[in-house]
Amino acid sequence: MLYDVRLTLTYDYDAPVHGGRHHIRVAPTTVPGVQRVIASSLTFFPKPHRLTSFVDFFGNTVSDVTLVEPHDKFEVRLTARVQVEEGASAADFSASLEQLGLEVARYWSVEPDSPQHFLAASPRAPIVPIITEYAERATVDAETVRAKAMALCLAIHRDFEYDPKATDVETKPSEAFALKKGVCQDFAHVMIAGLRGMGIPAGYVSGFLRTTPPAGQARLEGADAMHAWVRVWCGTNMGWVEFDPTNAMIAGADHISIGHGRDYADISPIVGVLRTHGSHETRQSVDVIKVE
Repeated sequence: MLYDVRLTLTYDYDAPVHGGRHHIRVAPTTVPGVQRVIASSLTFFPKPHRLTSFVDFFGNTVSDVTLVEPHDKFEVRLTARVQVEEGASAADFSASLEQLGLEVARYWSVEPDSPQHFLAASPRAPIVPIITEYAERATVDAETVRAKAMALCLAIHRDFEYDPKATDVETKPSEAFALKKGVCQDFAHVMIAGLRGMGIPAGYVSGFLRTTPPAGQARLEGADAMHAWVRVWCGTNMGWVEFDPTNAMIAGADHISIGHGRDYADISPIVGVLRTHGSHETRQSVDVIKVE
């Protein structure tokens, strides 16, 4: 699939901001055999005093933006063209849970994609006993790691209500689990916490999802959204497989990856510091358009 992606992130401040330093992670990344970035461009308003970029530990592209002049609005605009391949094979060659433990123990590497980084608790995805128990019940009949991940993905979709007003970006997995409500970020963190509690390496993926309007209705501008899903290490034979608990599916050709980390904190779209007072309002608009 070939897509054109447009993103606008807008921050409106109650009071002028004097200076600012931000790390921005919104540009799609090339993933060999899965996704290829043909072209990508980022623009900022106001124009940064200094703009550099680097690749972080997990291979995500980061724009380092420094703003000096006072401003009451900050806008990030992305345009990109991305080629995405079809999803994972339907065949399941993943390990059993017992075998997976042995394979992880033999995986002597600290490279960015090593399952060792995604097995322990992380700041936004702690191991919570009640979530582990839920995951174990949901996956008790599944024999392989991939089957267990799919079973938990389906259970979260079944048992949780999508409600953008129920949580915010700071909501903990335990809080979202108690509510049984939330958004893609919450569902991803609950799934990650559940899998790690069972000894299965799991990480957070940030990206875009193409949506299809109902038959006979025109596609709305800005109707697509930034999205989050889960990557699961299914053993040496299968490696990483991605699951979308918000939509009860394995991530496929409609999922466009920005990057990944242990949890949201590693791949937050924007993080930084600034000098101001008062609050701010954030707006987001995303268009993912299939190129015929």
